[in-house]
This record gives sequence, structure tokens and C-alpha cells, in this order.
Amino acid sequence: MNKDLKDKTLSELEQIVLEMDQKKYLAKYIFHFVHVENATEISQIAPLSKVFREQLSEQGYYISQLTILKRLTDKDGTIKYVFTLNDGSQIETVFLMDDHRKSLCVSTQVGCSLGCTFCATAKLGLRRNLTAAEIVDQVNAVVRDASCVAQANYAIRNTHDAVRINNVVYMGMGEPLLNYNAVLKSVRILNHPTGKNIGIRHITISTCGIVPAIKKLGDEDIRPRLAVSLNAPTDTLRTQLMPINSKYPIAELLKAVRFYQKKTGQRVTFEYVLIKGLNDSAQHAQMLIKLLAGLMRNVNLIEHNPHPGCGFVGSDSRRIKQFASLLERAGFETAIRFRRGRDIKAACGQLGADWLRY
Repeated sequence: MNKDLKDKTLSELEQIVLEMDQKKYLAKYIFHFVHVENATEISQIAPLSKVFREQLSEQGYYISQLTILKRLTDKDGTIKYVFTLNDGSQIETVFLMDDHRKSLCVSTQVGCSLGCTFCATAKLGLRRNLTAAEIVDQVNAVVRDASCVAQANYAIRNTHDAVRINNVVYMGMGEPLLNYNAVLKSVRILNHPTGKNIGIRHITISTCGIVPAIKKLGDEDIRPRLAVSLNAPTDTLRTQLMPINSKYPIAELLKAVRFYQKKTGQRVTFEYVLIKGLNDSAQHAQMLIKLLAGLMRNVNLIEHNPHPGCGFVGSDSRRIKQFASLLERAGFETAIRFRRGRDIKAACGQLGADWLRY
């Protein structure tokens, strides 16, 4: 049994507390201190009696904590954190600030198994899944660190004015829906009003298209936003870019998306990485328009970001704007994702690039 208190939902903590012959309401104190006060030791949970705190420790319960190995800051303000896990593995997390919007791009796996040809993380292979605690603690650790930095610079007066993450995107290292249970548990923890209380409409799970998991997500009682990495309007081209397409081709993927939308009534974001001369022509745009007709959707266009060993080149700004214009004229809500964090290899498709050797 996992004894990490940070890995528990409030209902799981309530069960633990009751099994130890304690009052159920004490679970809320544990949950609050772990996820709001950022307690790292059971002894710091002041509302619990000393006897109960000792009892928890004696039974092997603990509070895990990620270690910041590096903090890299881009000139555009993007911050990339490199975290070390308890087993020595490493992950990367990206903090983006835009006026009052503070977003965190979290990782869900150490590496990735899907082999997308435009992505640096894919070249690492899959090493293991993250626990819910390791996913959640990326938020906790960045809040704690950013608040300390801000306080040192006199940007805030005390911990009550601490930096608050108000948007979490599961778009970092790994495929979230291949770590389904831990990812959904982390969503429940981050969304809970006793903890970080991040609104469910401000949590987005991005997937390469794991069809059974998309359908499963549609049946959940908690519904974060869904983003699908599409990147091509035909199976031949998409399989070239994303080998997972050979298992879950576009028609099957879109069928799952329609099921998801029928169950949830939610719009889905389609992400499209634009690669020069490969998937960025006017013809590709028209094919994409036809493919996504009838869906509640918006499209995020992303210029391919370079990394060592990748021969692709991102489309130029003129080509991207032309592609976007065609989608917009067809009635698609379209956004061009700005290139944030490219100089520190924190942009889309670059995570893990510093670890590659050629």
C-alpha cells in the first residue's frame, strides 16, 4: 500500500483516519496542510495531536517531496523546472506567466512510449509512470518556489500573498491517458476546494489519441478539458508523425471524440504542430476543415520547435497565418500558440531535449 499522504484524495484520507480510530474531520486538516500549507513533514500538521502524528509516522505514512535540480528562465519569462524524483529519475515542468494567468505544464510520465517523430521526449522512451503525488507536487513545488522568489524580491509581503497557479495543463512529458488512474486522481486532488481548488475548466488533459481512455474519460463524474494532438488530416501522414495512429486511426479517434462530446457536451481542442513542407499547405488546411466538420472544436496551431537530432523545420509565420486564416474563414476558432520558452528548451516538443546525446 502506498503510504504517501500526498498521493491520497480527501476520501482516502478520511478512510485512513477512521481506520485509526480518529475523527473523520481530521482528514481535512491533513489534506489542507499537505496541499495548501505545503507541509513536508507530518510533524508540521499542527491541528493533529502529537500522539496522532506519531501514530501516522509509526505506521509508515509520510509526505513525499520533489527536489528542484534546476530552474531555467527564458528571456520571455517562461521558467522550466527540472525535478529529481525519489528514485533518481528526472522530469521537467514549465511555468508560464501571462498577466493574471499563471499556467503550469505538468508531466505525467518519465519519458514517453509513443515515439512521435517531432517530439524530443519520445526519444527518451518510457521509463515509468508518475504517481498522483508526483504529478500534484509539481504544482506544490512551483508555487512554493515561485512564492519564495517573489518574497525575496519584495513582490509579495507574506505567504498569504503567495503565487497561485490558476491553470494546469497535462502537456508535459508523457502521455497522460496511459497513466489514467494517477492522472485522474491528481485532477481530483488539484480541483478539490479543500486543497488547491483549481477550477475544473482550468485543467486540461492533452492526449495523442488513446481511444479507450477518451471514452472512459467521458463517463467520469469529473470533467477536465480535453485536447487532442492531431497534427495531420490523413492516416498516412499522421502515422508517419505519430505511430500511435496505426493502432487508433483518425476515424476511430474522432468517433471517440464524438462519444466524449455527446457524454459531456464539451468542446475539444485539436492541437496541430506545423512542420514546413510536410503538413502546412492550404490543401492540408482544407482537408482538416472537412475532417473536423460537425465537431464542437477549436484548433491550436503550434510552430514546430527544434531540438537536437530532429530534421524537421517549423513553418514560417506567413505560412502559419495563412493556415490559420483558412480555418477561421471556415468558422473554426483558431489560436496560434506563441513560441514560449524555446531558448531553454521548454517549448512544445522540447522537454527532455537537454538529456539527448548525439
